Amino acid sequence: MKTRIALYGALREADASGHVELEVPAGSSIAELRDLLVAHLAEHAPAIPAGLIRRSAFASAEEILHNHRTVPEGVELAVLPPVSGG
Repeated sequence: MKTRIALYGALREADASGHVELEVPAGSSIAELRDLLVAHLAEHAPAIPAGLIRRSAFASAEEILHNHRTVPEGVELAVLPPVSGG
């Protein structure tokens, strides 16, 4: 299934449109989606460190999606990198 992922913060630099679309096998977990995104960005935006994606949160419009959750169908997801500052 095709999954659209909105990128925020430093991840937005990966694509000028602010999102990517990945082909994700049905029944995949968020952890598997995270790995697919790491691989995609390694190829298309190598300046984005894999560790940033590994520390980022995945969310739907309703909730944060933890690694064990199944990727929902037909829903745009967001990747929210950690923030710092004071």
